[in-house]
Formats: sequence, C-alpha cells, structure tokens
Amino acid sequence: MNKSRTFQFYMFILPWLIGFLALTAGPMLYSLYMSFTDYSGLGVPNWVGFENYQKIFSSDPLFWQSLWNTIFYTVFGVPLGLIVGYLLAVLLNANVRFMGVFRTIFYLPSLVPTVASSLLWIIIFQPDFGIANAVLSFFHLPTSNWLLSEQMVKPALIIMSLWGAGGGMVIYLAGLQSVPASLYEAAELDGAGKFRKFWNVTVPMTSNVIFFNLIMGLIGSFQIFTQAYVVSSGNGGPNYKSLFYVFYLYQDAFKFFKMGYASALAWILFIIILIFTAIQFKVFGSKVYYEHDE
Repeated sequence: MNKSRTFQFYMFILPWLIGFLALTAGPMLYSLYMSFTDYSGLGVPNWVGFENYQKIFSSDPLFWQSLWNTIFYTVFGVPLGLIVGYLLAVLLNANVRFMGVFRTIFYLPSLVPTVASSLLWIIIFQPDFGIANAVLSFFHLPTSNWLLSEQMVKPALIIMSLWGAGGGMVIYLAGLQSVPASLYEAAELDGAGKFRKFWNVTVPMTSNVIFFNLIMGLIGSFQIFTQAYVVSSGNGGPNYKSLFYVFYLYQDAFKFFKMGYASALAWILFIIILIFTAIQFKVFGSKVYYEHDE
C-alpha cells in the first residue's frame, strides 16, 4: 500500500520534476560549466578555467560600476518601496465607502507592462515639458535633467520603481486584515493611542508580511533591467550611471556574445543574492511573528 502511494506521489509530481530538471536545474548547471569557458554562442566552448572570474574582479571596471549602481538602487529603493507600500495598505485598510475602487486605482499601475510604464516616465522626466519639473517649478524648487544627469538618473529610477508599489500593497493589505480585532481592543483598554496601536500591534503582527516583501524586493532590485534599458536607450548612460548588473550581464551575453563571461557574472550575482538573503534571515528571521507562534 505504501509503495503504491509513493508511486502515485511521484507520478503526480513527474511533470513538475521534468520541467524543473529540463528548464531550471539543467540550464543552471550548464551555465556553471559555461562560466569556465570562452564561448561566443557558436561553435565549441573553449575551457579557460577561472580566467573569466579573474578578469571580472581584477580588470573589469564596468563590473564594479554596475555592482555599485545596483547596490545603490537596492539600499535606497527597497526600503522606500516597503514604506510606501505599507503606508498605502494602512490607508486603504479603512472601512469607508468605495474603498474597493480606491484599492483598484492604486493596484492597477503595478499591472502596466514595464516597458509601457518606462516610456511614460520618460515623458514625465523630460527636462523641458515633463510633469516632474513642472511640479518642482510650481513650488519654486530647482529643476533637473533627471535621466540625462549622472547624479539624478538613479534617484529617478528609484522614483519610477514606486509606480509598482501597489503589488506589495495588496500583500500588506492581506496581512493587515488578518490582525485580530481583539488585540486593538485590548490596546485601547490599556490606554494606547493610534500611534501606539500601530507600532505595538499592527507592525509586529504583520512582520511576516513585511519580511516576505523585504526578501522579494531585494531579489527583484538586484535583477533590475527593463527600466534602465528603456530610459537609457540600451547604453546604460549617462556615463554608465544607469548600467545595472543584469543590464551589464545582458550586454555581455547578447550584444558582445561573451556567453561564458556572462555566465560567470550570473553566478556571481546568484552568490551575492544568496549572501544578502542569508544575512536578512539571520538578522530579521528570529524577530518575525508567525501565526503559529505563542
């Protein structure tokens, strides 16, 4: 009986298992092999050992530039996205009329294709007639060239990323609605005000959702590509200030046809994301509340 159930189990997962081996594990292992070769995508790969990795760390300034750009985007963009998404969810968790309409309005931008939204933001950031500079001028603040400025292109891309805050907002909203009302009632009996209830009840009880969005946001920020590619017309300008890591990896693979070199970059990125994720689990994992905890 047990053998029969085991056989049925493997038959049920066989389609997924085949897909995982053929489309995920297999390509990953092959890319690991490719990272030790010199390969243009045609012909036979030429084994070069650790030469690609040595070149990346010792004589490739664009690797360090792209890594710095990506870390800058992650350090400032991920916390800002978490805060904006969370505050939106708190505001949209109120029990008022037409709240479903408001939630839909804030969620819809996250469904817009990235290329389309990037083209929209190019217009918004136009230095001559864009809405961004018009708003700054209205408040008598200095305007900017935004996407044409070395100092402002990364902050502009971080602002663009907030366009999709509605995706995280929906997850936060689900977490907020799962907080027991009895906890708020108990806090009120203890004399807690709105801020104390928010800080001592809402935030701790939704820490698991915050942690999930933090992990997913970090992984996603290290893989930013489309927005930077569109706004810089595929060159990573100005002066490589919008050349993010995956953007640089893409150029090496499909523009310069250095498939082996690009595979080495991909594995370095995998290790970086793995380290950052492990650090977050180490630092924040024990502080996260789960429903089954006492």
